Amino acid sequence: MTRGRAAVWARVIVAPLLVVAILWWADPGRVVHAVAGADPVWLLAGLAASTLSNLVSAQRWRALAGWLGHRIDAATAAGVYFRAVAINALLPGAIVGGDVYRAVMLNRRGLAALEAGLSVFLDRLSGLWMLVVLGIAAAAWGVAGTSAQVLVPAMLRAPGADALATLAACVLMAPALAIVVLRRLGAALGTSRAPAAGWRARVVAAAKRRGAWHQFALQLVASLAVQALSIAAFALAGRAVGIDLAAWSWAAAAVPVFLMATLPLSFGGWGTREAAAVVALSAFGVPVAPAVGASVLYGIFGLIQAAAGGLLLARDPRKTHRATARQ
Repeated sequence: MTRGRAAVWARVIVAPLLVVAILWWADPGRVVHAVAGADPVWLLAGLAASTLSNLVSAQRWRALAGWLGHRIDAATAAGVYFRAVAINALLPGAIVGGDVYRAVMLNRRGLAALEAGLSVFLDRLSGLWMLVVLGIAAAAWGVAGTSAQVLVPAMLRAPGADALATLAACVLMAPALAIVVLRRLGAALGTSRAPAAGWRARVVAAAKRRGAWHQFALQLVASLAVQALSIAAFALAGRAVGIDLAAWSWAAAAVPVFLMATLPLSFGGWGTREAAAVVALSAFGVPVAPAVGASVLYGIFGLIQAAAGGLLLARDPRKTHRATARQ
């Protein structure tokens, strides 16, 4: 057995064991009771927020692909994105499988492999970047609150509101600094005596690509919308099982929960997400069973959307490829 296959089988075995361990720790009966008694109004609102988040994500990725040289219509981008959501839910490796699928589909449509992969990488990085910014800003807000000594975990009180706010601002502006550095690097490589070739040529081309600042602003707004909707979906799932926390608390807790869900140790984040939810929400006084219940419901929002993506995947691939070729 090759090392790659061994890693896949390890995930296949570890992922369900991790879910079982979390449920056992939380008491399966209590988790089932919390999920079964969830308020349907909050659930529908959470599903709507989660779905809208993925729709905005698809258009954010579409904008990056267009900037990198390949235009794709809104409906096609959404279709590819939800197929990727289905792959993420079906295959071990968290978000890796779906991201590879998106890059491959762009490459089949004519975008060079490097740029296709870069569009997916930058899209994923854009989301993680804004998630961290919102989480740090939320922690700063909580620390600065009048009831901070009661509501804010000790780990967040230590840095202080000012330090956290400064850190959030620095992380927010980090991509702008990266743009400046890359442009200067590209200019230096472009004016060197030796002609740019290979990866150097790609660096020069990327650094000189027009619309970088416009794309930065677009990614900032789109990623803010994506993460705000995702955090809202998580909070609404929690509200459905009776968890009542301030909005900033959900934003702060969402950072470890969403990051752990991206680890390539599970199917669609199951298990790692629930473990992170227990730890993050316990810092705000939430018992284990409701914390797991909120995470499970948030995961179910994703499964419902994965089912829709699965229906798209079930289409005749030859028909899909012919349609792609005509475009």
